[in-house]
Amino acid sequence: MSSMNRRRFIQTSALAAAGTAALAGPFEGLVAHAAKGGSGRKALLGPLSAKRDLRDGVVRLGLPDGYTYRSFGVAGDVMSDGAVTPGSQDGMAAFRGPRGTIRVVRNHEVRGHEAVMGTPADQAKAYDGNTNGGTSTLWVDPKSRELIGDWVSLNGTSVNCAGGPMPWGTWLSAEETVNGPDLGPDFTGTHGPASLEKHGYLYEVDPRWGPGEFPASTPLRSAGRFAHEAVAYDQTTNTLFQTEDNFEFPSGIYRYTPPTNAMRVKRMDDGGTLEMLRVVGVPCAELGLVQPAGVSYDIDWVPIADPDPDFGAGPTDNDVGIQAVGMQGFDQGAAKFARPEGAWERAGLIYFACTRGGATQLAGNPPFGEYGNGFGQVWVLDPKKSTLTLIFESPGPDVLDLPDNLTLSSRGNIILCEDGSTDNFVRCLTPGGDLFDFAENLIVGQERQEFAGATFSPDGRTMFVNIQFGSGLTFAIWREHGGTFL
Repeated sequence: MSSMNRRRFIQTSALAAAGTAALAGPFEGLVAHAAKGGSGRKALLGPLSAKRDLRDGVVRLGLPDGYTYRSFGVAGDVMSDGAVTPGSQDGMAAFRGPRGTIRVVRNHEVRGHEAVMGTPADQAKAYDGNTNGGTSTLWVDPKSRELIGDWVSLNGTSVNCAGGPMPWGTWLSAEETVNGPDLGPDFTGTHGPASLEKHGYLYEVDPRWGPGEFPASTPLRSAGRFAHEAVAYDQTTNTLFQTEDNFEFPSGIYRYTPPTNAMRVKRMDDGGTLEMLRVVGVPCAELGLVQPAGVSYDIDWVPIADPDPDFGAGPTDNDVGIQAVGMQGFDQGAAKFARPEGAWERAGLIYFACTRGGATQLAGNPPFGEYGNGFGQVWVLDPKKSTLTLIFESPGPDVLDLPDNLTLSSRGNIILCEDGSTDNFVRCLTPGGDLFDFAENLIVGQERQEFAGATFSPDGRTMFVNIQFGSGLTFAIWREHGGTFL
């Protein structure tokens, strides 16, 4: 046994001893199913078949019978405010709009230093005049699912990956980068010093803003400068939970406590405290390894003294910068995860996916030097009980292949967007432990492009989801004869 394998064996044994099965709550059936070894996929809505897009008749999705869809918001299209629609559509959420309509705020995970997104009039509002990420707002008719209008609602940010909706009706957009003038190029070769400002923050976006009405972009610096993914707010504890996708390195789960009661003031204020999750009794628990089915851990939190590091002139190596916040937690025994990405709050519980969590079923190392060898985990965190429970771990890519963004349906099903290297699906994990396919990417030549940003309209009758790269567009999916679904 190599020294690395010996360390992993000891770590896994310690975790198994520390964990206990927790079969209670809305995920009881799912955890029990996992503990019995259940992990296969079922066609609970029937097989998927090719469906034509109502926009232009082109086949882009496979869906169960009885479902249809329309696409809009395509990269390169001119929006109603005159700006060009950016690509790399990612996380998003839907909100109630005026007169019964729907407003969807959509991230653009744009990396690089081309022109700032938006019209020339928007440039003064950009957080960084040399980065071109941000968000767009889509205004949708709830009956026809056609686009009423769309416009820029945040600009001058970078690599806006996921984020999360807040219960007072706003969207927190998260940057999955720490690029800035104090750091060198990141792992993609994007040149950090080309940025005029530091990145790696959260930004609050109000879907009520109309075309050109968004204010100057302001980061929440105290919530941390790291490779953000998703966020989910628990109003009972006034804490914002955050996932980190550090890709090549171990990642953490964070909680941010704002200096004010966010529900009361109806905004997320800067100036609060940042902490990182730790497993009680297991320093630096490697939760990205294969885990016992249905295991639950007691957790606590360690403080992050410097949530917003500045590396001065240099520039400092980007690999150092992207680990700077997390290393503060790991030095105090914080738990290590393999690429935590999507997160969602429901009934006081925080659900999140780890894209590379678990054990690999294939030979060799994962691509691109990622940290983690698995094909995905789904966890639930209970802030009140201070517990963390594994509710699903993929045994291989044929079952679930690298879950990324997630959301929950009105029926409590967990909707997972795949980011796999082969054909990609939207998959649904039920509270009873069944996993089934809901949508497949059938775009010719782009079948391997990931789904992203699945979310439901406020009435639960429409699912919105993106294809991120390639054509870069958004779908509205609904039952042909009406009603909520999933």
